[in-house]
Amino acid sequence: MNQQADKLRSYAQDNVVFLLQRLMEDILSQQPKNVIDWSIAWLDKKGRDIVKSRQRPNAQSSSSDEEVIELPKRPAAARKQRASISAEAYGQYNRKESFQPRVIVKSQQQKEIISKRLSQSFMFASLDSREKDIVIDAMEERSYNVDDWVIKQGDNGDNLYVVDQGELNCFKRFTKDGENKFLKVYYPGESFGELALLYNAPRAASIQSKTNSVLFALDRQTFNHIVKDAAMKKREKYVNVLKQIELLSMMDPYERSHVADAIKSASFQKGEYVIREGEQGDIFYMIEEGNLIATKTLVQGQDPVKVFQYKEGDYFGELALLKDIPRQANIVAETEVKLIYLDRHSFKRMLGPLEDILRRNTDKYQKYEQYWITQGK
Repeated sequence: MNQQADKLRSYAQDNVVFLLQRLMEDILSQQPKNVIDWSIAWLDKKGRDIVKSRQRPNAQSSSSDEEVIELPKRPAAARKQRASISAEAYGQYNRKESFQPRVIVKSQQQKEIISKRLSQSFMFASLDSREKDIVIDAMEERSYNVDDWVIKQGDNGDNLYVVDQGELNCFKRFTKDGENKFLKVYYPGESFGELALLYNAPRAASIQSKTNSVLFALDRQTFNHIVKDAAMKKREKYVNVLKQIELLSMMDPYERSHVADAIKSASFQKGEYVIREGEQGDIFYMIEEGNLIATKTLVQGQDPVKVFQYKEGDYFGELALLKDIPRQANIVAETEVKLIYLDRHSFKRMLGPLEDILRRNTDKYQKYEQYWITQGK
């Protein structure tokens, strides 16, 4: 029986797992609306090419070259149940079975430290107090030295990590044989490693300790039963919103997913001020729904005039954060609006690679301001 199971595992590894991994990576990258139809088309075209590329050039079609593995027959009652392609080789890790949370003994001080870090991590924002206690009990403290690799891209993953002390660099290869590209730095209170657990996929990036670091590791089982559903729901909602923001459409899906984790939301009624000219600004806004206008005092002593119009998919508030200056205009809701936003720290940390584009785009405000001045408004 063990020999047969080994053969099945070997067969799945050689003929199924690699294909499912590539399919999963492309699904996460493209995020098609109709996953089933898209996957069928993918398997018929790209899937065939991938399989062909793995075959040996001198492979023979003779049945004597390969051992035929006969799958064990299921009981009659079981045959009526829906079969799962990945039940044995790939998907077993994320099945919700009977759950007995692990408890790792900790001091009260350790629990308080973990609780503080969880409150800083967006991944755990939706947990109630009972769920948070289960997560705290299950977490394991791990220490890493400078240059230690915590996770490596392509490996299987069984833990999510929350940073308690130190800094860690994140790298990603965008082609199979490409070089590691630096993406970002992880700081205390941030989490990583959740993609492998959320989507049952290989590690999407590599994380290396930049300094001596202390992390808290959460196991797959606890994550699946306590954190996963709420985290996936929030992430998927905001990833879809972010894809509509032109500025962020060029971001790698891995980076975009982390922006989605950091996002908060706010709603405003028609006529309400989101930003007031002259105030200090610490928030970068993106528009999920609705329309807003920017008004500005162009002549001292006169009423502010409209200088810009915002719609769904636009963003504002970046000037104060990029140039460290007071707000340069009022932003007023023209309709009921839903906004998503990042605070100053998250903006600098996550949108750093886009800073040059943001700075170039600030010219649009000067052009509109000059237009209204010439119109005598």
